[in-house]
Amino acid sequence: MKLVCLLLLSVLLFSPIGCQTTKRVDEAEQREKLIARARTFELDTRYVAPPGDPLSHHAAGFAKIMCSAVFITGLEPDFAAENVGYFTAPYDERAKLGKPQVDFQKKSVSVEVPGGPTRTAIYTIGQGCVTLPEGIDSLYFKPKDVLPPPSEDYINTPWPMGDQVPEEEFPKEVDEVKVLEAINAAFDPAEGMTAAFVVTWKGKFLSERHASGITEDTPLESWSMGKSLTATLMGILMQKGVYTLHQPAPIPEWQGENDPRQKITIANILNMSSGIRIRAPQDPDYDPSLGYPDHLYLYTGGVNSFTYAATRPQQWPPNTVGRYRNTDPVLINYLVRLGVAKLGEDYLSFPQRALFDKIGVRTMVMETDPYGNYLTQGYEFASARDWARLGNLYLQDGVWNGERILPEGYVKFVSTLAHAWKEDGRPIYGGFFWINGDGRFPIPQEAYYMAGAGGQYTFIIPSHDLVVVRLGHFKGSGPGTESLKKALALLMEAVPHH
Repeated sequence: MKLVCLLLLSVLLFSPIGCQTTKRVDEAEQREKLIARARTFELDTRYVAPPGDPLSHHAAGFAKIMCSAVFITGLEPDFAAENVGYFTAPYDERAKLGKPQVDFQKKSVSVEVPGGPTRTAIYTIGQGCVTLPEGIDSLYFKPKDVLPPPSEDYINTPWPMGDQVPEEEFPKEVDEVKVLEAINAAFDPAEGMTAAFVVTWKGKFLSERHASGITEDTPLESWSMGKSLTATLMGILMQKGVYTLHQPAPIPEWQGENDPRQKITIANILNMSSGIRIRAPQDPDYDPSLGYPDHLYLYTGGVNSFTYAATRPQQWPPNTVGRYRNTDPVLINYLVRLGVAKLGEDYLSFPQRALFDKIGVRTMVMETDPYGNYLTQGYEFASARDWARLGNLYLQDGVWNGERILPEGYVKFVSTLAHAWKEDGRPIYGGFFWINGDGRFPIPQEAYYMAGAGGQYTFIIPSHDLVVVRLGHFKGSGPGTESLKKALALLMEAVPHH
């Protein structure tokens, strides 16, 4: 009997089932440690859940996702309803809602809540798709058509400022066969639904592949990679002298007498350690029974997102606890708007003029709330090539064509493990960029990356001079991420380390 027990224990420990069980136990222990540590810093403030019916919020998210998929990416409605954007419109919740009604003439999408309201998102020229507040049929701002500079020769302009990929021999230092193997691995199996994959080396275009119906100019769902874009816009304002990294964040709502939020610095917010009290599905103590999470409400609520984020109370002192919560990128976007106003420049066109025009980005669509506030904590669409351009700005330490766009030291800041996350025992987050400190991907631990729900990634791998972009349709994110890991492992073999 004792031998049987020992054999059974051996099977559990060394079989895949045993490994999975051990992994679950480890994750549970880490979760409890995170919760216990955070509790020691807890401040005596009250949490108030977002108002409204969760199913109505899901409908708002679904309408927006469908609107963007159809009118920005150009997907067929049935395909979009089945395969994209589960984050603010969870797949299981879609079955509880009416079928999305796409109005191609008005460029809008409406989703009915059975026995409840109909939520609508409308396409705008310039700011993509915007969800209307419940019971409201118009926006609280005037959309602005923001176009890249006219260029008849863009197709014939060499990469990266144009789309012409030079027809030159593959670099001798790089294994061309393995690069092509990596590209193919990223698309295998088909269930991974990889839509686009781009690889550059030392800023040079190496290779790319797109799924059927997707081109090098197709703007695709990118989700939280927009947080890294938000960090970039803040960096530009710092370079212009509007802000400094470690100054207290000048949020107007925090300027009352003895408001503890005045101690929160811009760096704290960028490090996802502001300590602002909301609820997010990524929280280790997340409890769905407590209501719709603010993390999603900042997309779907149809409210002034800046005001909502700025009026949340403090849960922990700044720079003590690291939590992935949308209040922080929304607050940085708020500061961007205030900073642009201070410069006397136009807010809606600022990203295009101050960043995109300078690095050759032409497909980026940044979406807003109904008040015209950019929601680039995750509502933005761009081609894989354009994300590769942004990645190369970071690979080049914030300098492009000899012009310093980001201040000296800023790239190091965003790619360095944040103090609060280190103290939490999670070596994975910097300044609105993820860090490969846990070795999740088969690339050096010093590598860092933009990441978005549904399998969206832009990797910056300085040790190999690589920028790698993978975009895909949300439904395939599980197998797609495993395919991505295989592709990255092959690229590590293909490209020399220095």
